[in-house]
Amino acid sequence: MHSLTNNSEEKEIPSPAQTHETSSNIHSSVISSSAGRSEGETHESNADLTALAEAPKQASWLKWQESFTSVLPIFIATRLAFLILTYGAALFTLGNFSTKSLRLNTLLYSWFRWDSGHFTSIATRGYDRPYRTAFFPLFPLLERGLAFLTHDPFIAGLIISNLTCLMMFTVLYRLVQEDFDADRAYRTVLYFSVFPTAFFFAAAYNESLFLCCALLSFYYMRQGHWWLAGLFGLLASLTRSAGLLLLLPFFYEYLRQRRFKLHTIRFDMLAAMGIPAGLGIFALYCYFRFHDPLAFSHAQSTWHRHLHAPWRGMLNSYQLITQRSILSFDSIHNVIDLVAGLFMLIVIVLCFIGPWKFSRDHWIYGIYAVAFYIFLLLFPSDSTFPLQSLSRLVLELFPAFIVLAGIGKNRHFNLYYLTLSVTLLAFMLLLFLTGRWMV
Repeated sequence: MHSLTNNSEEKEIPSPAQTHETSSNIHSSVISSSAGRSEGETHESNADLTALAEAPKQASWLKWQESFTSVLPIFIATRLAFLILTYGAALFTLGNFSTKSLRLNTLLYSWFRWDSGHFTSIATRGYDRPYRTAFFPLFPLLERGLAFLTHDPFIAGLIISNLTCLMMFTVLYRLVQEDFDADRAYRTVLYFSVFPTAFFFAAAYNESLFLCCALLSFYYMRQGHWWLAGLFGLLASLTRSAGLLLLLPFFYEYLRQRRFKLHTIRFDMLAAMGIPAGLGIFALYCYFRFHDPLAFSHAQSTWHRHLHAPWRGMLNSYQLITQRSILSFDSIHNVIDLVAGLFMLIVIVLCFIGPWKFSRDHWIYGIYAVAFYIFLLLFPSDSTFPLQSLSRLVLELFPAFIVLAGIGKNRHFNLYYLTLSVTLLAFMLLLFLTGRWMV
């Protein structure tokens, strides 16, 4: 990155917030220069300056509106597809030529699977057992709050997931549009929404909420609004322990906007402390509730997860695939998770190498992706499914979809990705809806 100098010292890279501040200073200068004019002229001048001051806010609102309207058709289309598949999945329960019929609420409660039960239980009874602390509190707290209206925390969870998914798509589009372009932003959201495990964005899981908070934190980092970035980072770390990793892109982006000059660090860098604060709040609760501030970490042993080298899970998964019949339950699930992990590994490498790599100004995306990817591999399961849930957890690697969207300019890649991904999405959703193990 070339340095910009001004005789004695280097200047900071202006963020959009700093640019707006400069504009405000110019407006202030103009206001002071209006002294001495007639009362009528001054009134007209002030009215014009007020309009100028409001213009950036209106422009920002219009951009958010544009982002929302751009992603809304994608959101509606995927939800209609999920609804059709949910309706058709009833045939797997009824069987051939059955005379039975199912209750209408089956359409909703066929989504009540696996982790949804844990979140609903926490929303209803709180953390009654230490192992439930593996599920962080923000999502079940919101379920409990909304349940006053829905009278069912599970239904509340579905509403929360889908609303935060729409928000998350909107923020992702806005982020990519501002850093790249509108076409890439649209493809990013499209590729994200049809990834084979993207149906978890509609389930009563905390995926949508976490990504919504993480993306908002990421967006405000790019804008230089550090306190907002810290606030949403706090919410992210109250949703998933992985939210703590937002510290890395925060520090990198903060220093990048200041040309990595330590003497330019200001008080607002303390906003970073909001990111681990969410984890700290939950740790404090765990201490008072179970006398163990790391109960959420120790709870991972319930799923036989322990700290290992990041390659351990992949090696164990590969060995299990080769030792079992290729068409066994264990092998197929290990293939699904291992392929998801290797696919994302390739895409993350492309963040830094090749024609689709991020520029230095966009390395924050690559740093986020590498940190999250390594974190996902650090705690494999010692069971017969070392990488269990990895096909879902890789959804957190949103920069990978930005890279895929860049490759998607090639119409052949676009065709293959959409065809294969939509097919696998429908298949995995049907497994989930019919109670097959898909977590």
